[in-house]
Amino acid sequence: MTEKHLLRATFDGQALLYDQARPGYPEALIEDIIALSGIPEGGRILEIGCGTGQATLPFAQRGYSLLAVELGANLAEVARRNLAAYPQVEIRVGTFEDWPLQAQSFDLAISATAFHWVAPDIGYRKMAEALRPGGAAALFWHKHVYCEQEEGGYYDAIQEVYRREAPEIFTDGPLLYAEEMTEPAGAGMESSGWFGPVTVRRYPWAQEYDTESYLRVLNTYSDHLHLPATTRERLYNGIRELIETRFGGRIWKGYLSLLYLAHRR
Repeated sequence: MTEKHLLRATFDGQALLYDQARPGYPEALIEDIIALSGIPEGGRILEIGCGTGQATLPFAQRGYSLLAVELGANLAEVARRNLAAYPQVEIRVGTFEDWPLQAQSFDLAISATAFHWVAPDIGYRKMAEALRPGGAAALFWHKHVYCEQEEGGYYDAIQEVYRREAPEIFTDGPLLYAEEMTEPAGAGMESSGWFGPVTVRRYPWAQEYDTESYLRVLNTYSDHLHLPATTRERLYNGIRELIETRFGGRIWKGYLSLLYLAHRR
């Protein structure tokens, strides 16, 4: 098993924590997907990597029928509980690469913070082939960006903790503003040959965390979960001490939600 496959599988062991700690998606993003895709009322959606159903739920609440393919059995079980009130949602366990294709069966395909785990040479083709003529695909996720509330030097201070305690996942460089953030996903969709022009939408926002809630979020990141237990403990102790002693027990984290949407050729 490759390192990428190992990282991909780590989330399933933290299914409940993932559901409780990870942020959801802006309502404006969901509404834009519906408007830009042109999905008909009551249309059918394929979701690739539903996790615990954080992105599935808002579409189910709007009356759409969904088939979700999720790698992790524990994540899928939490998603089923979260979506128990919506009988039009079906969740299957398996990899999207091995999923038996239902050709031209869906009006919309979505993937929230998951498509980068799928082999692109298989993923784009299979996603397009599952769509009906005129169907659309929407890929979306969060990136960490600078927000006004982060003033006070928290990001630079925490970088020093990573450099000291977990150099294997330390990444140097400044925290970017939302308008500086770029992503290659749109180019990947177009260059695959399966999709037309890509529409990109950006949604900046910020979330406040206390010390423990912030550590809970970190403990849902694959690179953090893959650290040796002793390294992870030292890292979290260093972060806890930093937040408590220098920042009064609360910090802000800036997010940029990115949406890439294109119609099948």
